[in-house]
Amino acid sequence: MSTQTKTLLTPDQYLEIERQAPYKSEYWQGVMFAMAGASRQHDVLAGNLFASLHQQFRGRPCEVYKSDMRVYLPATGLYTYPDVVAVCGPGAFADDHVDTLINPSFLAEVLSPSTEAYDRGRKSEHYRTMESLQEYLLIAQDRIHVELYTRQQDGTWLLREANQLQDIVQLRSIGCHIHLLELHEKIHEG
Repeated sequence: MSTQTKTLLTPDQYLEIERQAPYKSEYWQGVMFAMAGASRQHDVLAGNLFASLHQQFRGRPCEVYKSDMRVYLPATGLYTYPDVVAVCGPGAFADDHVDTLINPSFLAEVLSPSTEAYDRGRKSEHYRTMESLQEYLLIAQDRIHVELYTRQQDGTWLLREANQLQDIVQLRSIGCHIHLLELHEKIHEG
């Protein structure tokens, strides 16, 4: 029987490895875990959301990032890569590398069969600890369905759902809206 102990990484060790790695990994409690690849539908949905927000941010002090922007959650120590993340106002970063955002206003996750339970459960718990985060969106890739969680003034979270192509979801935290028809553009092509 093996009694090998698992070596845990410090956050600095993780960042040193991650910044040189050819693939992305998340980090929590000393453990680095590689992210799974995404399906075509996942990439199209995330890309459509990014494009819509990018267009709506023109001339405004807001920025939107794709899944390559790492987000650090100080309250729990999680380093993660949301599918889409946005900040209005000055972005705050963990260090001078400017590759780890610590104050997102909004983020979105496209649900995959392999990550849906984590995205809805533990990851959602982590996200709710971020003081700056006002809204987060979960997007189903197997049907037309989104869930928007909005932080209320008393700290509770309100859920709103949309599941029709004609629905429009208002993202008040960043002054944007999402047309589900546009979000699902090209999903059934290819």
